[in-house]
Amino acid sequence: MSSPLARRRAATVAAPVLAVLMLLAGCGNGGDTGPTPGDTPTATAEDAVTLTIQNFAYEPADLEVSPGQEVTVINRDTVAHTVTSTEDGEFDTGSIASGESGTFTAPSETGSHPYTCSLHPNMRGTLTVR
Repeated sequence: MSSPLARRRAATVAAPVLAVLMLLAGCGNGGDTGPTPGDTPTATAEDAVTLTIQNFAYEPADLEVSPGQEVTVINRDTVAHTVTSTEDGEFDTGSIASGESGTFTAPSETGSHPYTCSLHPNMRGTLTVR
């Protein structure tokens, strides 16, 4: 029979090992390998859609969304930017400061909706509503 001291030492070693094993068991991906190269995800109303501004460019410049879907814009640049429809009043985030985010709602009308930064007109993209 082992001594109480030996049992305590075994428990002290076993507990962290058991905790690590439990964490690793919960980290599996359930067989989901994620998107394959070449897949073009299509947003649905339930999906979160993000447009990032970085290096004076929209990422992605061409974005596909559902009618009326909300789009979150993250400005990772050092200056303020906008996402402004070139068609009067369709959508406009207003000025988004460096490091901040804003949102806009996609038009309910399907089709292509070009946009630009009203502060930097050389920045352009297209919102496609399907």
